This record gives sequence, C-alpha cells and structure tokens, in this order.
Amino acid sequence: MLLLQLLVNGLQTGALYALIAAGFSLIFSTTRVFHFAHGAAFALAAYVFYDLYSLVELHWLLAALAAALAAVVFGVLLDRLVYAPIKRHEGSFFTVFVASFGAGIIVQNVIGMVFGRGFVTVATPLSRSVELVEGVFVSPLSGIAIVCAAVFFAGLQLFLTRTHLGMAVRALAENPELVRAYGLSPARLSTLIFALGSLLVVPAAIISAATSGLNPAVGHHVMLISLAATIVGGVGSLRGAACAGLLLGLAENLALLWFGPQWSEAVTFVVLFLFILFRPSGFFGRPIAS
Repeated sequence: MLLLQLLVNGLQTGALYALIAAGFSLIFSTTRVFHFAHGAAFALAAYVFYDLYSLVELHWLLAALAAALAAVVFGVLLDRLVYAPIKRHEGSFFTVFVASFGAGIIVQNVIGMVFGRGFVTVATPLSRSVELVEGVFVSPLSGIAIVCAAVFFAGLQLFLTRTHLGMAVRALAENPELVRAYGLSPARLSTLIFALGSLLVVPAAIISAATSGLNPAVGHHVMLISLAATIVGGVGSLRGAACAGLLLGLAENLALLWFGPQWSEAVTFVVLFLFILFRPSGFFGRPIAS
C-alpha cells in the first residue's frame, strides 16, 4: 500500500511540477530569457494567497484572483522594466540572467521580512485526507491539482494552435523579424508570454501552500524543477516540460521507498544527469547536428 500511496502523491506533485515547468519553458523558448525570477512569481503568488486567505480571512476565490494578479503583474513589470531595457541596449544573455537572479533574491528577502523566515502553511477544508482504500489516504486537493493541470494545458494548447495571437507567439520563438513583417510587436507578444507563463504557476503555488507549505526560499526549488524539466522534456517543448514535470514528481515520491525525504532534490539531479548523458535532447527535443 505504501507504493500506491507514493504513486498518488507523485501524481499530485507531478501535476504541479508540470504547470511550473510549462510556464518557464513557454517564456524561455519564445523570448530566450532565462527567467530565474519564475520561482519568485511562484513564491509571491503563494504568499499573497496565504496572507489574504489565512490572515485577512478573505474568500478563497478572491484570494486566488489576487494571487494570480500579483504573479502576472510581477512577470509583466519585470519584462517591461528590466528585461526589455537590457535587451534594447544589446545586453547579453548573461546580463539578463543576472538581473533576473537579482529580482528573485529581492523578492525572497522582502517575503522574509514581511512574513518571517519560518515555515507557514494554509489550512483549508480540502486539505484533510480521506482513506480511499485501506492504507491509502488522498486529499481532494490531489484531484484538484490534476484537473487544474489538465485544464490549463488544454487551454494553453488551444490558444497556441487555434488563435492568431497564439500562432504569433509560436512564430516569435522561430523568427522575431517575421513577426515584425506582419505588423505585430515582439515587445507586446513578450508581455503576453510573461503574463501567461506567470499565470501557469498560480494553481501550483496555491495548492502547494495548502499541502506542502511555504518558506521564503521556495522559489529556488521551483527554479530547479523548472530548469530540470525543461532540459529533460526538451528545450522548446511544452509537452516535454509537462511530461518531465510529471516524471520528476513521481521520481521524487517513489524514491522515498529507499531514501529519506532529504534526498528528494538529489533525485531530480540524478534524473537530469542521466538525461544529459544518454538523451541530451530530452523527451521531445530535436537533436542538433554540429
């Protein structure tokens, strides 16, 4: 029964990782910005929800909408006020990365000053687990996590493949000059991409706050998962990022059969290392011939 319990937990974790990784992969593959502050958007959304729902006692829907607004505004402002000026002045990839890293550190420290450095969690009526079968306990949030991942991915796929704006976003990843030739603004498309990528972390942030809890450094773990899933899934592949996120979630939980919980991040690195050695293009990446 322990194996079944870990599989259930792994599916929930994997669904959340898939959302996180897809947001980072969407931003990186289309704008070529290594958005290290993606983890900060996650932390910001989670703590806004915690503050409004647990401390202010606002209705959960209003708290969730405020968390989504905070993450989206953060991503958009970072793109407009930090990344765009650097790229406009021909700043290097590394310069943008350092700026993003700095923004992430600032958010982490602001959260620590406001909410403290300790561990916090959000108590909801859906957090309580029920015994599904003998020895296997599942909370309603597990099902909500999987449903959220499926709905968000379906909506994103429809947007990217069935709308003119979505096709323009895909074109931006291939040829920004072609986008300009059709009268579209790459800067505005970039803003849209950062808004979408930041929005994808919100369900994962809220559900994580209500299940595993939060601390100000949670953004670092989010970035580790985002980077690992992007490489394992194949750079530029949202489907690959989703599959890799699911794989990493399952691997972290199933590893508890043999190792202690302190080794969970090490399992992510092992999976990443194996893919770099034996399949560097990832699940759905395209090998590049030199």
